[in-house]
Amino acid sequence: MRPEFIQQCRDIVGTPHVLTGTDMDGFLTDWRRRFTGRALAVIKPAHTEEVSRLVKLCVEHRVPIVPQGGNTGLVLGSVPDQSGQAIVLSLTRMNRIRSVDLLNDTLTVEAGCLLQQVQEYAHEQGRLFPLSLASEGSCTIGGNLSTNAGGTAVLRYGSMRDLTLGLEVVTPSGEIWNGLRGLRKDNTGYDLRHLLIGAEGTLGIITAAVLKLYAQPAAKLTALFALSNVNEALKLLELARQRCDASLTGFELMSEFCLQLVEKHFPDLSLPFSDSHPQYVLVEISDSESESHAMSQLEHIAATAMEKEWVTDAVIASSLSQSQKLWAMREHISMAQAAEGQNIKHDISLAVSCIPEFLVETDALLQRDFPGCRMVTFGHLGDGNLHYNVSAPSGENYETFLQQQEAINRLVHDNVHKYAGSISAEHGLGALKRDEIKRYKSETELAMMAAIKQAIDPLNLMNPGKVM
Repeated sequence: MRPEFIQQCRDIVGTPHVLTGTDMDGFLTDWRRRFTGRALAVIKPAHTEEVSRLVKLCVEHRVPIVPQGGNTGLVLGSVPDQSGQAIVLSLTRMNRIRSVDLLNDTLTVEAGCLLQQVQEYAHEQGRLFPLSLASEGSCTIGGNLSTNAGGTAVLRYGSMRDLTLGLEVVTPSGEIWNGLRGLRKDNTGYDLRHLLIGAEGTLGIITAAVLKLYAQPAAKLTALFALSNVNEALKLLELARQRCDASLTGFELMSEFCLQLVEKHFPDLSLPFSDSHPQYVLVEISDSESESHAMSQLEHIAATAMEKEWVTDAVIASSLSQSQKLWAMREHISMAQAAEGQNIKHDISLAVSCIPEFLVETDALLQRDFPGCRMVTFGHLGDGNLHYNVSAPSGENYETFLQQQEAINRLVHDNVHKYAGSISAEHGLGALKRDEIKRYKSETELAMMAAIKQAIDPLNLMNPGKVM
């Protein structure tokens, strides 16, 4: 404890917004409850100016800063380490919608806004903010920006980098960079916005952003396809792209075992098919024309795929409630995994064309070295991002199985690298993959990243121990 420093923090944000002791507990443990760090204090500023003053104070006292939003990350990026020397800077009080420009189709929001809050506000304005995540009721825009969040609609709208036009950032020296420009074209030198998005708070603290808005679709329809293998899923993807073009919003792959877990732990959610199938694909179309046009598109895809024997069964949601139930099965996979027991998660990205071969090869290698392990494979097939998770063999103690995590990670990540993929597609590196990434990035790339970090944050106070 540094009494003088803590008192100065209270002077800046107010005593109720500086948490110490057991009041910090909810901010120190990661989302999966596998790690708990320590901190000097949790500090909750209300304005960008307060963030600036706090950062300058931390520079003066050489106190590291761990920025935190909803703390929904999976790679230990938003929790402090065990040293107890850092503060957690919670931005949840900075949750204002600053402005909306409907002619420019932009929305300026603060970093502490919940993603769901932004989605709902956009809807009220007759617009769409398309980022969609399972944690949208608790994750914040600042966290989404810091990890370059993707979600289920990347296929059509892109990730947070694609959805963001401008940023407001407090630099590691405490200065405020106002880059809140709603410009779609700005070719005036280095793009600092893209540098800071995905940096996980290691290069500065994002306090606000200008986000892109889109027209609300005239209709949104969902279909579920049953398939025999992932190769057929890629044929279905090509067909859907050719038929629907930009209206193809989601293309989610789910293995049979994934949905067996959902049905086991959430009995109210069940597949609309009488038989089980090795693979399933959830397709969503956001049509700008009409519901009938969207339905004709999906019916054509289903009929063609059935005729070519790429799919063995299909159902098109006939109502909003049925569509929500289909999506609920996809969104409950992570919760079903947790209910089944702890598992070893991998957030990987590959060229879409490589995915079938990668899955066959890596599944076989895992069964060779860890017999009986169960693969929980699902994700955003349309953009090549898979959640490739490994669960313990049936009946095996999960804690015992987790002791093999390092070896399993090495096998999976080595094979991802073999296929020129990425070991982190949308969750970042945090502290969890900080050392792991050094095995796969070249010395040149690592040196360039280190040079950027040293130039912008020479004291290494911005989320130290994360990313690199």
